[in-house]
Amino acid sequence: MQPLVPADPDVLHPMPGQPRVVLLRPLVTSPLIEVGEFSYYDDPDDPTAFETRNVLYHYGPEKLVIGRFCALGTGVRFIMNGANHRMDGPSTFPFPTMGGSWAEHFDLLTGLPGRGDTVVGNDVWFGRGATVLPGVRIGHGAIIGAGSVVTSDVPDYGIVGGNPARLIRVRHSDEDVARLLAVAWWDWPVEHITRHVRTIMSGTVAELEAVAPAVGRP
Repeated sequence: MQPLVPADPDVLHPMPGQPRVVLLRPLVTSPLIEVGEFSYYDDPDDPTAFETRNVLYHYGPEKLVIGRFCALGTGVRFIMNGANHRMDGPSTFPFPTMGGSWAEHFDLLTGLPGRGDTVVGNDVWFGRGATVLPGVRIGHGAIIGAGSVVTSDVPDYGIVGGNPARLIRVRHSDEDVARLLAVAWWDWPVEHITRHVRTIMSGTVAELEAVAPAVGRP
């Protein structure tokens, strides 16, 4: 029997002959972005520009946190809190950012309300062109439909779509969602994941529970 060889989480291009696909964890350099192992982005143009082309208005201190085993289709974008404008006065225009004497009024742009970190769980699939607004939290196992504009939190294993994105359905029953969260296959050692890829991809919840590693098991 041939030895099982896990995929390498530190290689930039995991698919031979497909430079359009990059693993994000070895790519990102910003301390404001955290990405788990094996989460990838697919773009035929320049996937390596993810930090500047797909994470927008990211001036901090809010973070973008993406879990493990997430799949991001072409054009998925995260709008961060730096895109915020004042809305309590007659105009929303950010005059101080334009320079000149207007810059003397930069205090008018500080302390704008924020929604905190944007957090994506594990095993989330983003369709092409989805947009996530600041401070949104997306649960484990969720699916974000192509072209969706996600303005509010998405539950674990929820499927959302539209503008603004609405919950279409949940992929599993409440009981099975709880069981899947308890088994948390994405936290298994990668060697164990490698051994049970077929069960993770096509097995039942019970079959997944049956092969869960003993250590850390509920």
